[in-house]
Amino acid sequence: MIVTGGGRGIGAATARLAAAEGFKVCINYKNNSNSADHLAGELKGSIAVQGDVSQEADVVRLFETVDKKLGRVTALVNNAGIVDLGTRVENITAARIARMFAINVTGSFLCAREAIKRMSTRHGGKGGSIVNLSSIAARIGGPGEYVDYAASKGAIDTFTLGLAKELGGEGIRVNAVRPGIIRTDIHLASGDPARVERIGATAPLGRPGDAEEVARAILWLASDAASYTTGAILDVSGGR
Repeated sequence: MIVTGGGRGIGAATARLAAAEGFKVCINYKNNSNSADHLAGELKGSIAVQGDVSQEADVVRLFETVDKKLGRVTALVNNAGIVDLGTRVENITAARIARMFAINVTGSFLCAREAIKRMSTRHGGKGGSIVNLSSIAARIGGPGEYVDYAASKGAIDTFTLGLAKELGGEGIRVNAVRPGIIRTDIHLASGDPARVERIGATAPLGRPGDAEEVARAILWLASDAASYTTGAILDVSGGR
């Protein structure tokens, strides 16, 4: 299994559960080598590979490294993503939009492309599973804070549906998990770290979620237990 953005938060929780389920895991990271290397050392049979998923050459190198060190990938978790400071649309720059979509959308496309080349029966593969990370923001829209982020995750929802139909006959299942407010470090980039507990408390379950609660949904979709599930978008949002 390749987990992009796997050094912390939901990605790290997913890597831990995957290793416990017997996967050899590649933990991809962009900058934080310390946390990724530490996690890889903690998990038997795992490796950490640096790479910016928005850069095509980095993605190609990531998958080639996995080919050499772990073997052909059978599961991809497109987890890498960014948010930015909360603001209204009239304050958003073209550079911010380009960065948001390059990582959150283009990165998922590029990683899926390389996974398909290795998983698809059309290319001599034995099938596999792709799980994309969306967000409940795709349904809510992120008004006043993150319309650009919400739009990028709306693109992931559509990507998931289209790719699932494209690959259904080639042994690859494609699904997405749509988390709500989850206790992870990504909220530190928002400029309002207290929003996790504040907004989480408004969910029907009355609290934010934890990374492992999302990771369990990811692992289920990636596993044979979900063998007849493709094109699904699973909300893990406390009822929001």
